[in-house]
Amino acid sequence: MTDTRQPPLLTSVEMARFVAHGSLRLDAVVPPEMNEEGIKVLGEGVPGVPYGSRITDVYPEGSFVRRLLEIPAVAGALRSLVGPDPTVDHHFVHIREPHEGQAQPLHGDAIIDVRTDAFDVQLMYYPQDVTLDMGGTLSVPGSHLRRTNESDTGRYQNLRGQSRLVCPAGTVVFLHHGLWHGGRRNDSDTVRYMFKIRFNPTVRQRRLWDTSDLADPRVRRELSTTFPWYEHATGRLEMYNRVLLWRALTGDDTFDLEYWVTRVSNRPQEDAA
Repeated sequence: MTDTRQPPLLTSVEMARFVAHGSLRLDAVVPPEMNEEGIKVLGEGVPGVPYGSRITDVYPEGSFVRRLLEIPAVAGALRSLVGPDPTVDHHFVHIREPHEGQAQPLHGDAIIDVRTDAFDVQLMYYPQDVTLDMGGTLSVPGSHLRRTNESDTGRYQNLRGQSRLVCPAGTVVFLHHGLWHGGRRNDSDTVRYMFKIRFNPTVRQRRLWDTSDLADPRVRRELSTTFPWYEHATGRLEMYNRVLLWRALTGDDTFDLEYWVTRVSNRPQEDAA
C-alpha cells in the first residue's frame, strides 16, 4: 500500500532562516544502511538525466535516489522550498580523492539567473562522516542574493563568517541556487563522496510550508540576521533583497524590516491640491 501521508513541512521560522542564510541543513537524516548503499551507488556513478525531467521518470520507485528523496524530512523540506512535483535540472556525483591537492574556487551556480521571486534548490547528500581534513563544502551564509558571475568570487580564499561543512553521515543540505560555495580539497586518506541534485519548481513558491507560525516573532528575528562579511553600507542591499523574497514567498506586500523597501517604493500618485 502506498503511504499517502504528507511529509513534515518546514515551519515559518525554518523557512525564514533559509531565506536569510540561503541554506538548510538536515543532519544524519539518512539511515546508516542507506549510507552504506549510497557510497556504493555513488562510486559506480549515477547516469545523467535530461533537463526538466520528472522525478518519477528518472528515479524509478525503489531506486536509491528515489528512496533518498522519499525520506520524510527530505521530502518535507523539498516540498516546502519548491513545492510538489519539482523537475530535475541536473544531478552530479562529486568525488574528492585523498590528498588531491586542489580545491574548487568559491562560486555561484547561476550566472544569468536574476529571478527575485523564485529560486531553484540544490540538494547535497553526504553518505559518510565529513571531517575537517576531508574538506567538505565551503559556503558563505547570506550570499545567495548577491549577484555574481559564477567564479568572480574565486579569487577570495576566505571570507569572514564562512561555513566549512563538517557533518555526520547521512546529512542532507539544501542550498539556494545563488549561494556562494565550493568543494574544499581532501587532505585525508579517505575518498569523499557528495551527490548533488538541482530542482526547478513547477508551481508558484508561495506559502508552500507550514504557515501556522507565520506570526511568530522568531520569523522576523531570523530575517533580520546579518553576517560578518556584510559591508556596512552595501550589506543593506542583502536586507532589501531578502524582504523582496519574503514578500514574494508569503504574498504579503506590506512586510518590511526597518522600512528598507517601504521607503524606496513610496511613489504617491495624487497631485498636490
